Amino acid sequence: MDTAGRDAAFKAILLQMGRVREVEPLLRHVVESLIERPHVALARIWLRKPADICDDCFLSDECVGRIECLHLVASAGEPHADPEADWNSLDGFFRRFPLGARKVGHVAATGDAIEVPCVQEDSTWIARPEWAKAEGIHGFGAQPLQYEDQVLGVLAVFTRTRMERSSFEWLRMLADHAAGAIVNARAFEEIAQLKAELELENEYLREEVRSRFGSLVGQGPAMRRLSEQIDLVASSDATVLVTGESGTGKELVAHEIHTRSPRAARPLIKVNCAAVPRDLFESEFFGHVRGAFTGATKDRAGRFAAADGGTIFLDEVGEIPLELQGKLLRVLQEKQYERVGEERTRNVDVRVVAATNRDLAADVEAGRFRRDLYYRLHVFPIEAAPLRDRSEDLPVLAEHFLERAARKLDRPVPRLTREHVAQLRAYSWPGNVRELINTLERAVITAHGRKMRIELPHDTPIAAPSPTEVDAADVLTRTELLGRERSNLLAALEQTRWKVSGPGGAAELLGVPPTTLQYRMRKFGLKRPRR
Repeated sequence: MDTAGRDAAFKAILLQMGRVREVEPLLRHVVESLIERPHVALARIWLRKPADICDDCFLSDECVGRIECLHLVASAGEPHADPEADWNSLDGFFRRFPLGARKVGHVAATGDAIEVPCVQEDSTWIARPEWAKAEGIHGFGAQPLQYEDQVLGVLAVFTRTRMERSSFEWLRMLADHAAGAIVNARAFEEIAQLKAELELENEYLREEVRSRFGSLVGQGPAMRRLSEQIDLVASSDATVLVTGESGTGKELVAHEIHTRSPRAARPLIKVNCAAVPRDLFESEFFGHVRGAFTGATKDRAGRFAAADGGTIFLDEVGEIPLELQGKLLRVLQEKQYERVGEERTRNVDVRVVAATNRDLAADVEAGRFRRDLYYRLHVFPIEAAPLRDRSEDLPVLAEHFLERAARKLDRPVPRLTREHVAQLRAYSWPGNVRELINTLERAVITAHGRKMRIELPHDTPIAAPSPTEVDAADVLTRTELLGRERSNLLAALEQTRWKVSGPGGAAELLGVPPTTLQYRMRKFGLKRPRR
């Protein structure tokens, strides 16, 4: 190729390099452009990266520190002697080079180029002279990919003709431009990654705003006790496990813990573990890199990355697959994780609040939940009381949710009467606060002006008797009622031999969830007697 043709080809390579903003396509473009030049047999690029396959590396005996080495990241060539050989592969004997070892490692360690015009005359720098002879290799050049004072890697070229001085100068200029392009591409990739993480965080925050329904509402003993527990744990970084029936406001407890903590200025990220497909748990939690699996068309930051510096709320934590629980335990203990398809270990500073309506202790005994993870989550347990145990809060809760529903529907706020309150208190609310919200929103929709009608299921679990049905002599004091409730619980536990949950357990006998029974056992101080 004449000088003018070579200059035009060089300019075309540089122009294309300036357009590529990702490292991998950039490196592939460089080596593929080089082998399009006449007489270039093989072009390869190695970059400095942390050591990763020391036990399987062919050159591990020549590696001293085993901390950093050269990784083969791009290769292109056309074999003649062995048409079956794949010179585009990134595997093989020289996929890693220890720094300082052999010709490529020497270039990376010293920053000095190697120029061998004819390997037939000087085979000092050729590891396999028989391969060079069979393939007709004559010239060899290795240039450091150097940016300012840092050697990023090595660009090496094997030619089937003698390499002249002008060819080495041309390769030197290409290596300098490639080093600058690599730095720029890495910067663009980092910007794109940060942008993706920011977009993901914003989406999670928008989801949080949509799902939040306000601060804690209520003045009763259960709510005061809950607020005191939140105040105790919020200022620390202790892991919190919120238990309780579905609809009791466990997510709201997590919001309050985060809001009252020093992490309040950072995001609160929610993960509904029950809604994540089994195969995507790891990607959802920790993120993935492009190409990690089918459909992974770009890098994605996981929810732990989005929550860095803040709090992550793991709702329905009992639904996490057993095989992934070990990785969650590692994040809790070591604050480290890897994205799917990536070897880099990342550090994260996240406070974990988990929630469940399952009996995790029973799941541990049944082998469905890791014991070590259970105790790591169970550092500070908080139980969200069911609505039926908070009847004193029903009037203020009803007013609050009626006002919210009226604003949402642009309707006048209906009037809450004593009859309405009595009706609400007579119902057991198996769906808890969530059911109350839906019931009152339906009442606002069907209301006529400020007059409304509250519709509850006909099979009300706890029907309030009318005054005419109760003999004055049968009226019990609160202390007597609590005593009867305790006696009834104790009788059920003794009848089932203190089996709380599962078939034939006391919870099934009483027709209540196991978590409710456990709450009432603690309330009345009932403990299984020692044998």
